[in-house]
Order: sequence, then structure tokens, then C-alpha cells
Amino acid sequence: MIAHEAITEHHYHGNSGLNQIVKTKQCHQGWSERYQSWIVDDDKVLDAIEGDTEAGGCIIDWHACDLFPQNWIDLIVVLRVNSATLYDRLKSRNYGESKLQENLDSEIMDVLLQEAREAFHEDIVIELISNTSEDMENNVARIEEWIGRWSIDNCTTF
Repeated sequence: MIAHEAITEHHYHGNSGLNQIVKTKQCHQGWSERYQSWIVDDDKVLDAIEGDTEAGGCIIDWHACDLFPQNWIDLIVVLRVNSATLYDRLKSRNYGESKLQENLDSEIMDVLLQEAREAFHEDIVIELISNTSEDMENNVARIEEWIGRWSIDNCTTF
């Protein structure tokens, strides 16, 4: 994925990285046969990554944000996609029917965007459309621009 490759150069906790932490550090409550994935224990995940986040400058790529403490977060980017494109992407990743439908329903009903706006100040919640490769490239550029400004404002680099 374009965004993953471009942004992983920085201090990054990506979806696959957090999934690995869930698995290797036992940050779960077992396996869901229905969804073919781990049942994530949010508290254990937070405990597992807390040390890495203390200094700031982390990018956390995860399917939800409301579990993270507000003082960890400077910006929330909610990537949006139309249902047909999302279906094709999830199908190509071999998502099972239950997990696929849950993701589609979540996108259609704006679940992640609403959760972000309810859990954090609306000023730090950004919604970006990610239907095409061009959209994704533009989104990466915007995020990299934000990272640059954040680094200057915080006198640090990622």
C-alpha cells in the first residue's frame, strides 16, 4: 500500500505491526472463528505500546482510535472509501463474509468517523477519501506535510 510504504520510514505502529503485537504479546482474548481474527484486548495493546509512545512522534495505524488516551493523539486521520472499492479490497485480502460485511456496514454508517469525533476534539479529526491511487498519493503527501509541521512545532524528528 502506498501510504504504508511512504510513512513507515517514521516511528510507526502500523496495522500489521499492531496485529503482530496482539499475537506475540498475547494482547487478545482468543481467536474468533466467525471473523477469522484475534479478539483484541485493548488494555493489553495499550500496555504493550505505551513505552514506545511516551516520547511522541508515533504514527499508529489502527482500525479504531477511541481506545487511545487523548494525550497520545495529535491528529486522527479517518480514511474513507466507497463501498464497492472497499468490498473489492477486502475480498482481495480474503476477508471472510462476516468480517467483510462488518467492515462494509461500519463504512456505510460512518462508525469510525463518529467514534473519532466522539472521543476526540473535532479539530484533530481529519477525513480523507481514499478511493483511487491518486487519492492515496495525495493523502500521503498531506500526512507527510503534517508530520513535517509537527516535527518543527515539537523540535523533533520522527
